[in-house]
Amino acid sequence: MVEIYLSDKRDLLVVKKGFPMPVLGGAPGKWRKSKKRVVKLSDEIRSALQREGYYMRKLRDLHSNRG
Repeated sequence: MVEIYLSDKRDLLVVKKGFPMPVLGGAPGKWRKSKKRVVKLSDEIRSALQREGYYMRKLRDLHSNRG
């Protein structure tokens, strides 16, 4: 199980349930918990959760990867 958080800038943070929220750049109050359930995780997110306990993606990273 995972918990999903979104920032004011629509950045995505996925944390394993029961793990503390990681200390990231910016104020911790900027993140809000999503009420949506997660049915399936990508391999990239799953491997990051195993390595680090969390996965974070910035919206600008998503736009820069588009060809």
